[in-house]
Amino acid sequence: MRLTPTERDRLLLFGAAELARARRARGLRLNVPEATALIADTVCEAARDGLRLADAINAARAVLGPDDVLPGVADVVTEVHVEAVFDDGSRLAVVASPIGGGLLGDDAPGAVLPGPADAEQQPAVLLTVRNTASVPISVTSHFHFFEANPRLDFDRSAAYGMRLCVPAGSSVRFDADGGEREVGLVPIGGDRIAIGFAGLVDGPLDAPGAKEEALRRAVACGYLGSERGAEA
Repeated sequence: MRLTPTERDRLLLFGAAELARARRARGLRLNVPEATALIADTVCEAARDGLRLADAINAARAVLGPDDVLPGVADVVTEVHVEAVFDDGSRLAVVASPIGGGLLGDDAPGAVLPGPADAEQQPAVLLTVRNTASVPISVTSHFHFFEANPRLDFDRSAAYGMRLCVPAGSSVRFDADGGEREVGLVPIGGDRIAIGFAGLVDGPLDAPGAKEEALRRAVACGYLGSERGAEA
């Protein structure tokens, strides 16, 4: 059976979550990877069951309490990000305060803090983005913006090979029901290989024909704003 990188990641997450469920059933308290996997998998399964984003996040918040995890875990796992496939497309779910009783702050031991902004880094592209969905949508700093939620309406062609010009580890939120804002984008660095995300690329961004094929897939999957680049 051939699986895409996204499908392999989903199976890996499910396997880790099943291990966490089995250990909790034996009366063991979960560590950080186990708790994180169980919370993230709860979101993905809720999406598969047809729940809305907000309901899936609420289900994930209810799955674990302070007594289900080892000491200190609730202070470390203060936010869980997972990309899940809902009935209306792939969305980033941000589960804040997923385990009750934690410190929930930058003083928590092991807390992940956004990196400092680069004062010299200026956006290479400015785009106006409108959220047509009925729920808020968040996009993280290093997500390939071209592949962001299909209900976000913007010039996809201009966003190809780009990410948000924000500090590493942070995100940008787009309000529901027509919320609109301007964002700055910068080119993805390094080897410029996009694997996973929404599966529109899954390979070198600058390979011959890669952008054209990604636009074709985006149009076929109903990503708003992709038809502009496909017609160019």
